[in-house]
Amino acid sequence: MVSAARARHNGAMNAPVAREPAGWCLPGIANLHSHAFQRAMAGLAERRGSAPGGSHDSFWTWRETMYRFAARMTPEILRAVAAQLYVEMLEAGYTGVCEFHYLHHRPDGAAYDDPAAMALALVEAARETGIRLTLLPVLYMTGGFDGRALAPRQRRFGHRVDAFLRLVDRLRALDGDALRTGIAFHSLRAVPETAMRETLAALPAALPVHIHVAEQVGEVQDCLALRDARPVEWLLDRFEVDARWTLVHATHLVEAEIARLAASGACVALCPTTEANLGDGLFPLRAYLDAGGRWGIGSDSHISVSPVEELRWLEYGQRLQTGHRNVAAGHGSDSVGETLLRGATASVAHATGFAAGGDAIVLDADAPVLAGASAGQVADRWIFSGNRPLLRETRVGGRTVVSEGRHPRRERIAADYAAAMRELLAQD
Repeated sequence: MVSAARARHNGAMNAPVAREPAGWCLPGIANLHSHAFQRAMAGLAERRGSAPGGSHDSFWTWRETMYRFAARMTPEILRAVAAQLYVEMLEAGYTGVCEFHYLHHRPDGAAYDDPAAMALALVEAARETGIRLTLLPVLYMTGGFDGRALAPRQRRFGHRVDAFLRLVDRLRALDGDALRTGIAFHSLRAVPETAMRETLAALPAALPVHIHVAEQVGEVQDCLALRDARPVEWLLDRFEVDARWTLVHATHLVEAEIARLAASGACVALCPTTEANLGDGLFPLRAYLDAGGRWGIGSDSHISVSPVEELRWLEYGQRLQTGHRNVAAGHGSDSVGETLLRGATASVAHATGFAAGGDAIVLDADAPVLAGASAGQVADRWIFSGNRPLLRETRVGGRTVVSEGRHPRRERIAADYAAAMRELLAQD
């Protein structure tokens, strides 16, 4: 018997590969999880820390570098960094991005003259580049499950519920063809249950809701110790988690959580390159797919900006863990690439707030790695045949924003980014 969750999932699994004069046409891919400012620190947190032998370097030590860069961001620098990132996304095959945005205030926690200044920098970068943007202002209130106050370096992230709702209303008024506003709760450790309930009650029921959850073993242990439940278990027990919810990472799940999460209709945003970079662990993909779970991909900290690499390493991680090949294939296709492409595109509408369809990418049919390819082989060859860029065009809402593999504003945006990086690094 096919579960209701699997039936929903299979019904959405329609990601055709079509031949047209320009090349092989595939559906555009939504990047479901982005912290744009972190593109500026990519490659700068790869040195051993002060722990003996570096053996204790982890997500928690990586955060020290992240906090340092976060403290230096201004609206002008953020716009330059985000624009560069969005050009890279469009040239790689992402047609939309969900921006998990928590750099709200000045470094000391004081509001900008315009409290939306940092969010508007992201909106301007998206408009300049032509990418679809789902802007997710983040509610961030506490420094741990025990309700401790935010640390000094976290103050620019913080909001009270009333101020946060005013920000969301301000941003929702800007929604249009290429912009949607949802909300995000940073994590269970950063938002009390009462604040989550108050926020959800004040907003339209259809608004996308994203949350980091169960990313780190330490987070799971703290939740068990202080709430007597695992993070995903706790969330599912207390909230009506449904298709409008996107759970980011959800790496550390037990069997019962996998089944319940899949049945809820929620989406999991998987970020394999960041999860590997941070040493997070591996998501239980095969069990989740067998339960009919919905998922998508994100580039998170942007140490890689490539849907190919996210999808490839989603599969490769499972192969390394299980000792088997072609782990993701099934439920409608024996092709790993086709299964991954369909899964990644099936999550778009609920997670982003944009209707599925209308966005596309075109691959160079004359590229050697696609020589003689049939439609049924294109996805596998694109994902698993190397790192040569194959993208010729990216189309967002029917408009071509990348042609011959290049964004028309690439050089000017790159120059602005270089200037922003010089300013950031001069503070070292």
